[in-house]
Amino acid sequence: MSALLEVEDLRVRYATRRGSLMAVDGVSFSLHAGRTLGLVGESGCGKSSLGKAIMRIVDPHSGAIRLDGVDIGRLSGRHLRPHRRRFQMVFQDPAASLDPRQRIRRALEEPLAVHGRGDRSERRDRVREVMAQVGLHPEMADRLPHEFSGGQRQRIAIARALMLEPSLIVCDEPVSALDVSLQAQILNLLADLQASRGIAYLFISHDLSVVQHLADRIAVMYLGQIVEIADRAALWRSPAHPYTQALIAAVPRMAPERRGLDRTRLLPGDLPAPQDPPPGCRFAGRCPFATRLCREQAPRLAEIAPGHAVACHLHTAPDAAPGGAAAPSLPHFLQKDTVQ
Repeated sequence: MSALLEVEDLRVRYATRRGSLMAVDGVSFSLHAGRTLGLVGESGCGKSSLGKAIMRIVDPHSGAIRLDGVDIGRLSGRHLRPHRRRFQMVFQDPAASLDPRQRIRRALEEPLAVHGRGDRSERRDRVREVMAQVGLHPEMADRLPHEFSGGQRQRIAIARALMLEPSLIVCDEPVSALDVSLQAQILNLLADLQASRGIAYLFISHDLSVVQHLADRIAVMYLGQIVEIADRAALWRSPAHPYTQALIAAVPRMAPERRGLDRTRLLPGDLPAPQDPPPGCRFAGRCPFATRLCREQAPRLAEIAPGHAVACHLHTAPDAAPGGAAAPSLPHFLQKDTVQ
């Protein structure tokens, strides 16, 4: 089955006072209809820039973004508009993405009006239908955004994304501003909508535990590049890249035998300056397993098991074991049973 979305060697560049910044540097992946790809990494790694490039909110510097075989990265203006109804976005902060002076009915009708879908009566019927689908009473349509709670506003943002019946929705940290109980409600809503409509999600988050709840596959980003991508279960069971291991080790979990929460230390060092990334592996300065090869030569993303690819010399160097080396064990300061 061909992929709904194919991203190939994508680069996003920004001009800054300190020079050129390559926020996304050579990213490739595919996403099939009805599936979810979770994209994780710490702040500043390029996750949101990648999502905005796919949405064509920012222009890619190079590479391809193919939606059902059409390279939308090369389209603009009237040539792009017919394709825009196929892909929509849910932003992190619904309060910022909704016009505070625009009533919800108008906000939801606007995509239909822009794309010439239906008359006024049909658009109002569509608003009532979609509001009910996301768990909101249609009678609320004449309220302003400030009259809703945070969870309700995010449901409105999801409803707006659904108005044109898209095939793909980019979810950029859609639950990070919500408390835990509301997070669960929104994640369950997204899962139900996917099951009933066959929507594909690119789900961006810094929280692996949230992504684990929804994603079929997970891609890990570090400083503009994907360093590991695998099925959810395989990534959680056998993380190959030291950065992925550190992210999983940092997920809080209850430890009844310790009578409290496990404590783990942060990775040593800081994220390198994105304007001037180091030579070789970009994670080498923080990696407890780094070698001279890591600091001199950038690793390529290579498959070490069916559907599991990693960019790490520990697994892909010429002297690594056939089929990829076994995942190195965590150093003491990253182990889950470390307590200070």
